[in-house]
Formats: sequence, structure tokens, C-alpha cells
Amino acid sequence: MSSETLGLPQSQPHSAAGDHAAEILAALQEADFPAQEGTLYPLLSKLRRDGLVHHEWRESPTGPPRKYFSLTDAGRTQLTAFREYWNELTRAINTIGR
Repeated sequence: MSSETLGLPQSQPHSAAGDHAAEILAALQEADFPAQEGTLYPLLSKLRRDGLVHHEWRESPTGPPRKYFSLTDAGRTQLTAFREYWNELTRAINTIGR
């Protein structure tokens, strides 16, 4: 499981129709996750190549068309598995730390 599945923030609800990369970046920064535009786009491209996200172009009322990203079924499955792994890891660390 790659930690790169964290590229799509899930701490707050997102539109089923997808999010624009600027919205994803803002959500990551709001969660104090160190992210910047120069690293987000390559990460989203890798996730797309791996079949974990897909994108679609949509017209923007304020400029050129924008690319919107959303998780695929495989991406949701991997995210669920990662969350389960993370919870197990957290429990183990908390047990060791007692």
C-alpha cells in the first residue's frame, strides 16, 4: 500500500463529482499537510496512471477549463485498506508506548 493514497484528502467531505486540484491543495494545507502545487500535480498524475483516480475536464466560469479529480472504485478500495492499516499501526504504536 502506498502512502501516496493520501494525495486526496478525506478529512472533510468532497463532491462525488470530484475536486479541482486547487481545492485538493487547499484542503491538504488546511489539514497542515505539507503540500504544494509542484508536488500535487505529479502525485495526481501517478494516482491516475495507477487507476486510483480519474479526471474530467469541465468548463470554468472564470477562465480556461479545469481538470477535476475523483477516486475510482479501486481508489476507494485502496483508501479503505490504507485506513484499516493505519488504524492497526496506530493501535500497535499506542500499545508499545504504554
